[in-house]
Amino acid sequence: MLSPDNITNEFPIEEHLDYLNHAAVAPWPRRSAEAIGRFTEQNLTRGATDYLEWLKVEKRLRDQLKILINAESHDEIALLKNTSEALSVIAYGLTWQQGDNIVSSDQEFPSNRIVWQSLKKSQGVELRKASLEQSDSPEQALFEQCDSKTRLLTISSVQYASGIRLNLKKIGEFCRARGILFCVDAIQSLGAHPFDVQGVSADFVMADGHKWMLGPEGLALFYCRREHINTLKLNQYGWHMVEAVGEYDQESWQPAKSARRFECGSPNMLAIHALDASLSLLLELGMDKVEKLIAERVNQIIELIKQRPQLTLITPSEPQRRSGIVTFCHQKIDSEHLYQSLMNVGVICAARGGGIRFSPHFYTSKQSINRAFQRLDQCIQLGKF
Repeated sequence: MLSPDNITNEFPIEEHLDYLNHAAVAPWPRRSAEAIGRFTEQNLTRGATDYLEWLKVEKRLRDQLKILINAESHDEIALLKNTSEALSVIAYGLTWQQGDNIVSSDQEFPSNRIVWQSLKKSQGVELRKASLEQSDSPEQALFEQCDSKTRLLTISSVQYASGIRLNLKKIGEFCRARGILFCVDAIQSLGAHPFDVQGVSADFVMADGHKWMLGPEGLALFYCRREHINTLKLNQYGWHMVEAVGEYDQESWQPAKSARRFECGSPNMLAIHALDASLSLLLELGMDKVEKLIAERVNQIIELIKQRPQLTLITPSEPQRRSGIVTFCHQKIDSEHLYQSLMNVGVICAARGGGIRFSPHFYTSKQSINRAFQRLDQCIQLGKF
């Protein structure tokens, strides 16, 4: 079991920084940096001599991801470049009919909006956006947009700006009962909360590794439920997506039976080594514990906001809607100006959704959070806004 000292050692963040930006890009754990150091040394001194060993790391990563999301098999998991690529695999892999519609929300990150909008001109597919804030039930707002022509419902498990957390099980049950495909952008969940693709009846799930999974940019999970693997049309081809991978002289070929068919070329071995190490940390601690520790820090942030009457909480306050994201604003000070002031004094955060977004991880110290709010107070008092 990881001790507090070991956790501190894994994250030697510079002492003057209060890092509250895991919903954007996370720092790596020490073990990930060391894994990349070893990988770099091998490349420097041995080239690809150890490639077969690297393939074992790749296999281990697929097994880790299978555990992380409770997939039925690692054959349902592809390693792609990013969330956007995975969404594009679905959008241009499905066979659409004129008049089909896709239901989503009005709070999605552009990755989960632009690709679906692109289908309007080429496929005649409508994107419908439910307003999550104008309903007592965000799930019901989504359901009310669905009809007999709804082919797919695509939603972020946690909204990147407001931090609202959706009831995926409820949405999955709704979709399953009506034959609607269910797609989840889980980039703000995986690594922060336990996730069960089977429990929520998801057909497709995707997430980059560089946020809550504490990995590098350039590598993402794409989960495709087994029954859909062979039905998505392929739009990219190469040596790595064939069933007989490595048999380079074979003229005839078939796409891989597994989700590897969506990986057209060489794997990103550098990122694979880093993410493998990062996930080993999360799985060693356990996702239930990770979620509990994040919740404690989120509760602390919300209480500190409530203690300051000039601050307004944008993130939902209901515990069941909370995630690792807390967004707030000052009633009189422009959020962009306040954000710049915070960054200048070492509070690493983001300006999102008309406010300031704080996103701590499980290892973030309570002392660092307190100091971030002390710095916030100083920015407000000393700034000339």
